[in-house]
Amino acid sequence: MTSRASTHQKALQINLDASRYGTFAEIGAGQEVARWFFHVGGAAGTVAKTISAYDMVVSSSLYGRSERYVSRVRLESMLTQEFELLMKQLSGHRSSETAYFVFGDTMATRSFSRQEDGHGWMGVRFQHKPGASPSEIILHVRMLDHENVREQEAIGTLGVNLVYGAFYIWERPEELIASLIDDLTRDRIEIDLIRFAGPCFTNLDNRLMILQLVVQSLTGAVMFTSAGEVMQPADALHMKPVIVERGSFRPATNLTIDMLERARGYFHRDETNGDSEPVVILEMTTKNLLQGDQLDPGDYLARVDVLGALGHNVMITSYGPHYQLAKCLRRYTNAAIVFALGVPGLRELFDPKYYVDLPGGILDGFGQLFCGDVRLHVYPSRDPFSAGLLTMHGVGMDDSVRDLYHYLVANGRMVAIEGVDESRLHIFPQDVMKAIQSGDSSWQSMVPSAAVKIIKDRGLFGYREPPQK
Repeated sequence: MTSRASTHQKALQINLDASRYGTFAEIGAGQEVARWFFHVGGAAGTVAKTISAYDMVVSSSLYGRSERYVSRVRLESMLTQEFELLMKQLSGHRSSETAYFVFGDTMATRSFSRQEDGHGWMGVRFQHKPGASPSEIILHVRMLDHENVREQEAIGTLGVNLVYGAFYIWERPEELIASLIDDLTRDRIEIDLIRFAGPCFTNLDNRLMILQLVVQSLTGAVMFTSAGEVMQPADALHMKPVIVERGSFRPATNLTIDMLERARGYFHRDETNGDSEPVVILEMTTKNLLQGDQLDPGDYLARVDVLGALGHNVMITSYGPHYQLAKCLRRYTNAAIVFALGVPGLRELFDPKYYVDLPGGILDGFGQLFCGDVRLHVYPSRDPFSAGLLTMHGVGMDDSVRDLYHYLVANGRMVAIEGVDESRLHIFPQDVMKAIQSGDSSWQSMVPSAAVKIIKDRGLFGYREPPQK
């Protein structure tokens, strides 16, 4: 296995590449990326201009007003304006063998007045060959260092990695994503959004690329909308209440959706929530996406397409226990968080074996899970022995956790969902999958109509037509 090029080597290779020429526009943290190209030497062959704008009035005069100066909107306006200006000023004045680019970032790092983790947006708009229409890669990054100077160093290294990847690895996007943390470590930065666009990436599905951020451990959670548009969790969840249902969704069934809608109904009936509208999320872990130890991209996209057809946001995470997901969500919101789950999921939640890695065991895990306003809305199931209705109140708990269970019920942290349509309790995803793949049309009554249509139209999950009579 060959070693990766260092930041110094990458910047020097770009400077010595006579076909690359462009602008570096950086707001907030200084000219951390451009500095590398001057530091290694030969920058005159690469850098047409560098620009920094710290003052908000100056920044607005350059790129237009913005509600937030560290935002995706601001980055996009920087890339658009600087690329248009570069082409207007230099196109026709340089060799026809020149491929132009603009690198941009807008960052908020630690300072005397700002002590929280730094974050920002970074992107590159580039011609993959002279005369080509531009392509683009943008990402959102969190800086996890505790010193401002270390954050600045990380920004510089990440920026060089991004520019190098865009120039030389764009045809291998998974490798490009892995290269973003060359000369960095995963405890220094987190990348929770990446988006590819333009002629270089016409056939690329950004949902597969954003999944790579989780698979390659560059972040613990990513999100996208029902339309498949990648989104930053902080933007989607900022100070908003959340209802989340976890599962494999292979596929989503009528029971799946009823559980979610019942939880939403209970949320709105709770007067303490006021008139706020929750963000509804269907979450899958990478563990649930694996078939054996392999990830099947087609199967993953089939699940996502069905959830999108049902109009729901999707979150992909690397989290196992619920407390890990709750901790992640708490990073973005102080509002109410509701977990919609069934009785089997409740049993797992109270199993001490899932907390053996925590110093305080299950009490430690539950302390993290129920930090702030967190509630469980528990959907009933069919008792496998009596065939009767089994609610959370009928679940037998081990003596070691029984008092904890009663405490949470008494304090309203766990709520039983009542009045459900018991005819749906027999629906199990594995039975639905078997019917889909065998040509048994009975599955169509177990799945929402919008999901039925997309499964049949696109032949998802190995769908087979029912035999002709």
